Amino acid sequence: MAAAAACVVLGLGLIGGAVTGSWLTGGDADGSAKPDAFTAAADLWHSVPVDELFPPTVKGDGAGPGGADRVWTRVAVAPDSDCEKAFDPLLRKALAPAGCLRLLRATYTDATRSHVTTVGLLFTKADAAAMSALKRRFEEQGLDSRRDLMPRAYAAKGTVAAGFGDGQRASWTLSVLTDAPVVAYAVSGFADGRAVIEPQPAEDAMKAGATTPTAQAGLGHDAQGLADRVERSLRRTVSPATEKPS
Repeated sequence: MAAAAACVVLGLGLIGGAVTGSWLTGGDADGSAKPDAFTAAADLWHSVPVDELFPPTVKGDGAGPGGADRVWTRVAVAPDSDCEKAFDPLLRKALAPAGCLRLLRATYTDATRSHVTTVGLLFTKADAAAMSALKRRFEEQGLDSRRDLMPRAYAAKGTVAAGFGDGQRASWTLSVLTDAPVVAYAVSGFADGRAVIEPQPAEDAMKAGATTPTAQAGLGHDAQGLADRVERSLRRTVSPATEKPS
């Protein structure tokens, strides 16, 4: 009887240890691992409905110049694709170390239909260390503010963005994420197809006292505001996949 009791105690200890170990490592008691946020995010490009990544309407409370509210409406969604034609050659080269798994894009217009903005999510093949290295390089070398490294717009035929080509790009922002294998970006311009001689990074166009047509039109706010909100939507989508039941 004493030997049997000892076996029971030992068995319970082993079971308890396994459960505790799985909780500490983020796995289940049966040994299966819970995906972390970085791993889960890599699969979102084919597993999440487009309306979750690029909502039909995006509200930007306080996102406009002077804290004005903005509302953007989606006018087109590009078929998921590779990265060959989506970036200027130098930007494609700068992003190459991370690889291109898939690219998702959508184009929005503001409430007045006078501005258009393309938002993109580049899903890379890189691991967390490679994404961190890429982010450091972009920050240290200022690659996210160079005019020859602007992302391209998605000009959908039959929409207000039909004339949104390379020469119409006015402002842009680009962010290399480190908690997901994703590069998020946005590029904005005028809906009437006018050429822009001096594009400005969104950060510069949003500065107080900026007097360029791009800045005064609020195109920097459009690019930054939409990029921020799509990025937040991406993170919210990842969270449920990595939550553990209580």
